[in-house]
Amino acid sequence: MKGLHLELQLPLWFEATSIVVLILIVIADLILAYKRPHIPSTRESSLWVGFYVTLALIFAVLMFFFAGADHAGQFIAGWLTEYSLSIDNLFVFVIIMARFSVPRKYQQEVLMVGIIIALVLRAIFIILGAQLIEHFSWIFYIFGAFLLYTAIRQAFEKSDDMEEKEGGLIRFLRKRVPITDEFDGSKLRTVIDGKKVLTPMIVVFLAIGSTDLIFALDSIPAIFGITQSAFIVFTANVFALMGLRQLYFLLGDLIDKLVYLKYGIAFILAFIGVKLVAHALHENELPFINGGKHIEWAPDISTLTSLLVIVVSMAVAVAASLIKMRVDKRRETVDS
Repeated sequence: MKGLHLELQLPLWFEATSIVVLILIVIADLILAYKRPHIPSTRESSLWVGFYVTLALIFAVLMFFFAGADHAGQFIAGWLTEYSLSIDNLFVFVIIMARFSVPRKYQQEVLMVGIIIALVLRAIFIILGAQLIEHFSWIFYIFGAFLLYTAIRQAFEKSDDMEEKEGGLIRFLRKRVPITDEFDGSKLRTVIDGKKVLTPMIVVFLAIGSTDLIFALDSIPAIFGITQSAFIVFTANVFALMGLRQLYFLLGDLIDKLVYLKYGIAFILAFIGVKLVAHALHENELPFINGGKHIEWAPDISTLTSLLVIVVSMAVAVAASLIKMRVDKRRETVDS
């Protein structure tokens, strides 16, 4: 396959070592969250987020030396795309935490479980996606159309829709299994009056898991629009999800106030959707489109262009949100 497909010339030992090290870091982070349930300070969260971002940049430098600038650029663009989608995921996590009144002390554990579920689901979709791309070039039409649909949904869906879905999930579970209203630490089951019942934590995990499934369906086609290397796709996803738990506490209430962030993410998804459709046209093998011949005039969007679009979109969305926050504050001051 031509176009987006580039053979990754990386030593096998580098790929194997990278995957093992990343898995060990995730396991260590999981153990840390489980052993020390607490509310991290702003300084602690900042240090951890900075640490994981630095790790990703170091990995990009290693990619540059071992595989060249193009593959390093693919990793950076993929990592930033997945990172932006992961931040979007935090918006939904905030809704879920508030909906179920999860004690802040145990939110670290909930977030870590959510991250593990996300990693497993994305690994599955990466394997499936890589196989589909390898054998069916027309799958890019479907990926592109799906991302365009997701972009529209992202731009116009309200958070109230998510709250209604979660309310339906609660009602469904409460009708079928005994669930107490009180948390018992991070336990999934507890004993009340000699009877074993589930705690709200099980509902929270189910809600987080279903959310992760939706975001995995969105994110994997998005990054395959940037690179077709399963190794880059996987590592970009791991680096994007690492530090997400600390970022949740670092941003705090600011997450809710970044009102234009979803539009920046929607624009990125739409751009990658267009890129995928253009690539599908360039590689076209469907007989009912141009007689099954490649459409040479279809644009071939470079990795550098994708990287610039992603960075500028997120920067504009965040800047616009911060400006709106300042304007709203001034209005409140004048009104009071």
